Amino acid sequence: MHRQENRQGTVWLLAGTGDGPHLAEVLISQGWHVHVSVVGDMAAHPYRGMALEAIHVGALDGSWGISQWLQTIPVDWVVDATHPFALRISDQLNQACKRSGHRLVRFERRMEASGQAVVLGSIADLADQPLSGRQLLLALGARQLVEAAMVARKAGATVFARVLPSPLSLIQAAAAGIPSEHLAVVRPLQGPEPGALEAAVCRRWAITDVVCRQSGGATEALWARLSMQMGFGLWLLRRPAPIAEVPVVNSVSQLLAHLNGKTP
Repeated sequence: MHRQENRQGTVWLLAGTGDGPHLAEVLISQGWHVHVSVVGDMAAHPYRGMALEAIHVGALDGSWGISQWLQTIPVDWVVDATHPFALRISDQLNQACKRSGHRLVRFERRMEASGQAVVLGSIADLADQPLSGRQLLLALGARQLVEAAMVARKAGATVFARVLPSPLSLIQAAAAGIPSEHLAVVRPLQGPEPGALEAAVCRRWAITDVVCRQSGGATEALWARLSMQMGFGLWLLRRPAPIAEVPVVNSVSQLLAHLNGKTP
């Protein structure tokens, strides 16, 4: 996608979901100069070939590290498109932008209707659910795995987990006491038929319930679809509320309007 001739300004896009590459493409096409930050090499692959100013891969060393980046990158806007459950980085971005006076906007997917899924206010709420004798698959972030496995076992469930192929995920799975024969180490929506691998995992282990995060996007939609097709229960960990003082947009058109000063 080519950049328009009119130069809009410079955006620092911090991306943590599948929305990031599309956002970058649209911003570039609208004349913005775009810097992108992602957490790892795999996350950087979809940005290859884009006319980015630069891409940063790796951690940013907290709010003071972010402040240092803001001193070296002449940006007009910071766009927080990190994962809705990545609360720490969102808070660090807010603190750094307040110190430096940079303008910050949060991009977050709209909440989808949960359908027949049960929405949990917290992982601790699993303790009150009828899980005795159930085959429960945890499809959560690595940092939530230990607590979720502990609570689910106390509720009487046999625990399985789908984890990402990363050192952190495997370390957390071991800390959660999940045996290797109960682990599916895969990335979501892989293979020629997205969702087929997840369905096969559920069939192999006779999964009766899945716990995932209410993060929106393709992964949540996949579990909702498989729940309807295969008849297992779906439990959604409620999405955290965004930081109240940071403006939030829920679509590409809203983001562009906000960056161009056209929001009310």
